Amino acid sequence: MTPWIALPAVLPLLAAAASVLVGRSRAAQRIIGLGTLTALLGLAVRLLIETDRNDVMTTQAGGWVAPLGITFVADRLSAIMLLVAIGMFLAVLVYAIGQGDEESRHVGFHPVYLTLVAGVCMAFLTGDLFNLFVAFEVLLVSSYVLLTLGGRLAQVRAGTTYVVISLLASITFLMSLGLLYRATGTVNLADLPAAMEALDPALRRVFLLLFLGVFGIKAAIFPLFFWLPDSYPNAPTAITAVFAGLLTKVGVYAMIRIQTTIGPDDTVVGTVLLVVAALTMVIGVFGAISQQEIKRILSFHAVSQIGYMVFGLGLLTVAGLAAAILYIAQYIVVKTTLFLTGGLVERASGTGHLDRVDGMLRTRPLLGMLFLLPALSLAGVPPLSGFVGKFALVDAGVDSRSWVLVGVSLAVSIMTLLSMNKIWAGAFMGEPTANAEATRPLPTAMVVATGVLVAVSIGIALGAGPIYAYAERAAETLLPLAGSSAP
Repeated sequence: MTPWIALPAVLPLLAAAASVLVGRSRAAQRIIGLGTLTALLGLAVRLLIETDRNDVMTTQAGGWVAPLGITFVADRLSAIMLLVAIGMFLAVLVYAIGQGDEESRHVGFHPVYLTLVAGVCMAFLTGDLFNLFVAFEVLLVSSYVLLTLGGRLAQVRAGTTYVVISLLASITFLMSLGLLYRATGTVNLADLPAAMEALDPALRRVFLLLFLGVFGIKAAIFPLFFWLPDSYPNAPTAITAVFAGLLTKVGVYAMIRIQTTIGPDDTVVGTVLLVVAALTMVIGVFGAISQQEIKRILSFHAVSQIGYMVFGLGLLTVAGLAAAILYIAQYIVVKTTLFLTGGLVERASGTGHLDRVDGMLRTRPLLGMLFLLPALSLAGVPPLSGFVGKFALVDAGVDSRSWVLVGVSLAVSIMTLLSMNKIWAGAFMGEPTANAEATRPLPTAMVVATGVLVAVSIGIALGAGPIYAYAERAAETLLPLAGSSAP
């Protein structure tokens, strides 16, 4: 038993309460937020090291033994997800403080932001599906508040759509949990594999598809992605960056958990996942190409890139899952960086519409570089981190003889590059647009936070070998019986 592994889920809640108590002092709230996330980052590093040594670490909240107690479990997958997530939360909070706006105007920003952190950490560390449901509800409540900060009509409308879709997913999730408990007598992830063996294979598949559908809504896979492109662009930039870069990946994480727990060798479901992956990639990138506003382009790419992660999961091999884990880790960094850069463009030009801004490379050359590197990485241009992740996925696909998915992934990469070039040509090339914002200095905190994430992305590319080896060990733990054959 290692009680401290529950701290990433507990500390943010305590910090949120403290932030409410000091609500009249924005400086105190900032100190609490930054201090808590810095401490969590240290805990996440320790957890990464300890899980790599010990495979799996567990603790029971309050000493209550499962199934009555709340079980916290950490393995290599949850540890790497937690580390990347906390790093993004910290960078985005620094960015939000520099930006001001909702962070400086609303007393509830910091408490709700820390509650969101607690929900994400709880989702990564929970050992049973019911507490995963609780974590998703914490995410839903806090994310709705953050989406609608500012009170603009477009924000409220988009937030309402997000909540309605999320509530439908939550209801389905809860009903599925009840049926699963009735059939197996447990929702504990450690006990489910043995309990599922006693069920009819057809019933196991029904449960697997039910949960994949629920988590697919959270992850915004095809055809369940329609809520995302309208919800995210209307939120404040810092919040959009967290949501697009991280929250949908919580859904992918849950898909990985349920697939490797209930149906690690279900080739029928694997084939369904591969079809969904291809459609998600294609529809998302076509949606991005058709847009004229930076946030909307990036939002559709948030959909498209989910397809690559589902591609790795659908292969049902160690190599495919390892590639998916590597891809998720680097993508969270890259996508968050792109949204933060988009916010800098809006700050510098006064707009994110490509037909209203030109010549940013001449007036803001540093901003051009901050955009270019993650944009090329998203498209998979070597030797950046996105190339490493896509190469691992393509290699796993070739090994599994999934030729159609390999071809689709390569074609979508080319179209992603074209859409990134659309932003580059529209916002950074040409003659500078004359406006008052063009001469204003950008807040140092916003630039530094974005620059740090660009550096982290480069670091992932440089350390791709050890990171992939870690992801492979994580995949071997999740799929101990998986072979190298494709579905």
